[in-house]
Amino acid sequence: MLIRLHKYLADHGVASRRKCEEYIRQGLVKVNGKTVTEMGFKIDPQKDHIETDKKLQLKKQQSVYYIFHKPVGYVCTVTGKEEPKITELLKNIPERIFPVGRLDKLTSGLLLLTNDGRFAYEMTHPKFKQEKEYVVKIRETVTYSMLQELKKSISIHGRKTQPATVTLQAPHVVRMILYEGRNRQIRRLCQRAGIHIEKLKRIRIGPLELGNLQAREYRKLTFREIALLRK
Repeated sequence: MLIRLHKYLADHGVASRRKCEEYIRQGLVKVNGKTVTEMGFKIDPQKDHIETDKKLQLKKQQSVYYIFHKPVGYVCTVTGKEEPKITELLKNIPERIFPVGRLDKLTSGLLLLTNDGRFAYEMTHPKFKQEKEYVVKIRETVTYSMLQELKKSISIHGRKTQPATVTLQAPHVVRMILYEGRNRQIRRLCQRAGIHIEKLKRIRIGPLELGNLQAREYRKLTFREIALLRK
């Protein structure tokens, strides 16, 4: 999620957007250690490190962490034209938050929300090995060959995925555990195997389970849950 640098500074209480543009022109702002003077420069708040001159103070916002049961029919993006967005269901959250990773419009289940870029990175980068478990209801009766096909790697944007762990739960239901968050990985695997998905739901991220949280509901994570996720 890229945003303009002057908007990021204004959102963090440095000054108005126009004033922040002046500070950028004056060379008072660095991104990842390099001075930026370009107007309209965009950053990724989850990845980029922003520094300002000592006389400009970035207000450190309090980090917040939510678990949300995303319903089918909503997109996880917080910008852009596609509607409806999950932000319509989160209007009572006072902080400016963003989703950790994404679930596509037709997928429901566990979604993390935060304003902590480091936390989001730890939850999504493959090196942290955060398991993500899904329940997949399919139209066909599951066969042994289908299970074997779903366990194989698949190439997405020129890079192979880590193999998924797949188990049979019922004749038309499988559980799948992914070890990295690749774009529509389960749907791509099912399409390759000739499997038609009827429902796809994420029920777990690492040690955190969706549990009894109902669709559209959300709550703050406990300190213990946050600590377990970051182990």
